[in-house]
Amino acid sequence: MAFVALALATPLLAQRAELERRVKRLVLPNGLEVIAVENFGVPLVTIEANVRNGSFTQDSTFEGLAHLYEHMFFKANTSYPEPDAFVSRASELGAVFNGTTEEERVNYYLTVPADSVAPGMRFLADALMNPLFLRDELERERQVVIGEYDQKESSPFFRFNRTMGLALWSTAWSRKNPLGERAVILRTTPDQMRTIQRKYYIPNNTALIIAGAVSSDSAFALARRLFSKWDRGSEPFPAGAIPPVPPLRRDTALIVDEPIGGAFMMMQWQGPRARGDVAATYAADVFSDVLNQPTSRFQRKLVDSGLWQAVGVNYYTLNEVGPITISGQADPARLKQAMAALEEELRHVTEPGYFSEAELETARQQRIAGTMFGLERASGFAHLVGFWWAVTGLEYYYGYVDTMARQSAEDLRRYARTYIIGKPRVVGVMLPADAHQALRLVPADLLPRITP
Repeated sequence: MAFVALALATPLLAQRAELERRVKRLVLPNGLEVIAVENFGVPLVTIEANVRNGSFTQDSTFEGLAHLYEHMFFKANTSYPEPDAFVSRASELGAVFNGTTEEERVNYYLTVPADSVAPGMRFLADALMNPLFLRDELERERQVVIGEYDQKESSPFFRFNRTMGLALWSTAWSRKNPLGERAVILRTTPDQMRTIQRKYYIPNNTALIIAGAVSSDSAFALARRLFSKWDRGSEPFPAGAIPPVPPLRRDTALIVDEPIGGAFMMMQWQGPRARGDVAATYAADVFSDVLNQPTSRFQRKLVDSGLWQAVGVNYYTLNEVGPITISGQADPARLKQAMAALEEELRHVTEPGYFSEAELETARQQRIAGTMFGLERASGFAHLVGFWWAVTGLEYYYGYVDTMARQSAEDLRRYARTYIIGKPRVVGVMLPADAHQALRLVPADLLPRITP
């Protein structure tokens, strides 16, 4: 319960000061940002590299290759050139390691005993700076990635989410699709991996995070010794390097037949950019927090009434336009009634009095507790800091909770008016084919216009 005590002891509007006290930063001359978070609760340290890469850098010829590169990161490099030498060395260090590829960052991390920080950091440095991209390893790893693709494709949600994504993002779909495309993955070459390395795997596009039972001074000294010779690269994102996401121009409705046990609905809008309409990103998160509270009017009208089995609201913070999503599950026999109730409820969210001060205060306190709890979990906190570093920059993250606390009901209404009410959207429903036929459901049924 230590995190609760810390949260309660940290007053509202003081979260930035607490984070700045706990999170130490250093930028090396080559542009590498080193972030240290001391936490001596357990004798473990997480060492993580975050790279501003991911699907947002992909055109259709590289769709899925940021993810394939992530897999190749754990393969041969100049220090460990033999097959499986990387994994063997990780075992010797007692390391737990992994990586993830998202829309706007790729991260690699290993958690090691506190007495293995120096060799662990050297191990990560070798993989970052000196990959070999051996052709036989690339061929094997392509099949591993295709295996992941096959597994995801077997889910009924794969086709539904893909169909929704293509409708929402149109020509920008490749930049929103970390999984990628099968044909592109299968014809990948070592030269394509090297292209990604030269453009994005450079110190001035990377953050190194060291979190756990190590002093910040020791962490910074190790980073200087191991990474100072890593050559700075060209600016990876000059003006125009990333094409803008084309705006959604009209409403779109789609129905996907899949053998699931009910009906699943999703509405999506194009939301704010994290480095564009910054104020709206904060309002978006509070808006979602309030509507997701079990006691909110939104939940009482839609879920407690029995029309929906569950309904959730989310904004995904991204720099290259984040989606706003409302999703829910319902009995197919009541789907039309449930959809009508959802449309009706959304019409009210811009009315004065819809959001109460008590609901806003609950959202504030939940964010404080969540942030402070995150600080107590070194590995999870490293992942969180890496995400915010890549997508928004740490200045945004430092002020996140404090700025969230200043959001008013009018801020939430303004966000809804700007991005949701009366704005183009994609509405999709997935349900069994027999239920689809019984309902005589057509796309037009999904698009009654939401007006203020």
